[in-house]
Amino acid sequence: MKSVAIIPLRAGSKGIPGKNKKRILGRPMYQWCLSEAIFSNLDEVYVFTDDLEIIDQVNKEYQWSNKVKTILRSDENASDTSSTEDAMVEFSEKIDWNYTHICLLQATSPLTTATDINNVIAKFSNPEVDAALTVVNTKRFIWDKNANSINYNYSKRPRRQDFEGLRIENGAVYVCTKKQFQTSKNRLGGKIEIVEMNEDTLTEIDEVSDLIIMEKLLLNRLSVFKKELNKIKLLVLDVDGVFTPGTVGVSNDGELFKTFSLRDGMGLDLLQKSGVKVIVMTSENSKIVASRMGKLNLELFMGVKDKYSRLNHYLNETKINRNEVAYVGDDVNDLVNICSVGWSFTPFNAIAKVKEHSDINLINQGGDKAIREVSDFIINYNCRF
Repeated sequence: MKSVAIIPLRAGSKGIPGKNKKRILGRPMYQWCLSEAIFSNLDEVYVFTDDLEIIDQVNKEYQWSNKVKTILRSDENASDTSSTEDAMVEFSEKIDWNYTHICLLQATSPLTTATDINNVIAKFSNPEVDAALTVVNTKRFIWDKNANSINYNYSKRPRRQDFEGLRIENGAVYVCTKKQFQTSKNRLGGKIEIVEMNEDTLTEIDEVSDLIIMEKLLLNRLSVFKKELNKIKLLVLDVDGVFTPGTVGVSNDGELFKTFSLRDGMGLDLLQKSGVKVIVMTSENSKIVASRMGKLNLELFMGVKDKYSRLNHYLNETKINRNEVAYVGDDVNDLVNICSVGWSFTPFNAIAKVKEHSDINLINQGGDKAIREVSDFIINYNCRF
């Protein structure tokens, strides 16, 4: 079995211009389902888009995963009138139909998880299954425009706990066999199975107001990592605004200098000697940063835009759980990790949106003992275990 996913994205979204790049918790929308696809049982994941900026981002950002690939989508199949099936056919032809099963993932469903994807794929352990999709069981009473009740008898109104409800497509995951798709040119056909997802996944992003709702739903889901606290095994640090005040000296020749706190360095040394591993993750590429982190003997990841996915990859490799992680960040590209680790910290000079979701707002500024404050906290906190 070779299962290949397509995430179709259009640059010319009309309802929400640039929709697929709109940030939710500081993260471009398309990265939510892409990240989950990477950590699922899928063999390959293709971002299929006419947006050259997204193609460039994906090619640069996900080099740590051999699953992720990009293909340029034709203008014809990225128009307002083209169907998703048209895009799937074009995609299949471009990879010479090199799969046994094709999985359609929708970027407008950021609540999709790797487990959801795996549950749909698992349906094909039965060789008779031709297609499968995700649904939500809703216990809402539905009427048509002519005032006819559709799914219940209003004269014998059932209690919610006794009502079976209706299964509604949530548009998140569709999988079908190559044979079925080649025959029907439709994502569904033949013997179909369904997989239920949580009711909140019925929310898709089609209007600007949906972005606000989705951010609240994602915050609620990410908070699960904070409910069972454990000893801190890993500290993850941003650079600008954490190691530094968030400023840089520049000239016509480029970056000249950054300032770092020696007391922060001593704090990290004490923290590592206590048994806590420390890594540094920054979106920038800087020789100055590389030099400083080398002197501190810290593992450094530079040029990381999707910090959530990259940290997940690191945690999978090191067998560390998110509730065993502490994270220090100061801006929106740190926000998802701030919301989803055991302990999160923001320097005094962090932006307000990030401080709002941090567990601890530090009294010291980045570049001026903020990291020392965090190091002292973790050393004392770990003494409880």
